[in-house]
Amino acid sequence: MCLGGIGIDPVTEAEAVTRVLDALESGRGGQIVTPNVDILAAARRSRELRAIIAASDLAVADGAPLVWASKVAGTPLPARVAGSDLVWSLSEAAAARGLRIALLGGTPDATARPTERAADLLEARYPGLKVVGAWCPPMGFDRDDSQWRALVARVEAAAPDLVYVGLGFPKQEHVTVRLRAVAPKAWFLGCGASIDFIAGYRRRAPKWMQRTGTEWIFRMLSEPRRLVRRYLKDDVPEAVRLLAEAYRQRRH
Repeated sequence: MCLGGIGIDPVTEAEAVTRVLDALESGRGGQIVTPNVDILAAARRSRELRAIIAASDLAVADGAPLVWASKVAGTPLPARVAGSDLVWSLSEAAAARGLRIALLGGTPDATARPTERAADLLEARYPGLKVVGAWCPPMGFDRDDSQWRALVARVEAAAPDLVYVGLGFPKQEHVTVRLRAVAPKAWFLGCGASIDFIAGYRRRAPKWMQRTGTEWIFRMLSEPRRLVRRYLKDDVPEAVRLLAEAYRQRRH
């Protein structure tokens, strides 16, 4: 279905995992994008971002307002599918199937090393999980030829089946598009702050806020300097616009 000009796949989290596993078994790679209100607002302003989302192999509704809008429009999505949940369910499935995963991104911190810590925690939680890479390249690596070549070499050597790309939208999507040429049989998940969440470097909102669609308030209050303006100036108006469009769609 289409929400805010973006196509969304009507799948549950379990169905999304099954799609990825089936594709991997058939030797097909892919890209998962997780649209929320922030991504919809950015995509409205950029034809390039809309094209990247449209070209992805699986687009799931990460934001609760997308699920609400689908219900208002009369074509309800089955569930919210957050990238921060998919990293866990995909890792569990990967452990059971003997798949290889890699983590790319997270917050650069030489002391806390959240990317490596997240890899260790995933392996501890899911015995048998094969984490073949935990890479947190420096800022601007995607514009530096030597840094980019080093990353490409790591990806090629690791040969992962799944790559969690936690660089924030839209950087993680741009990087994924380029890396798919290096690992065409792998699946890439743009997962935002999920690597930091796994490592405990950042706190995710309580479960009740995730269920009620108020997780964004927690995020905004956790990082007010970075997020207050973006959420209040761009995302709240986008959510209102999205619901209004859904209402008009229902009436027509």
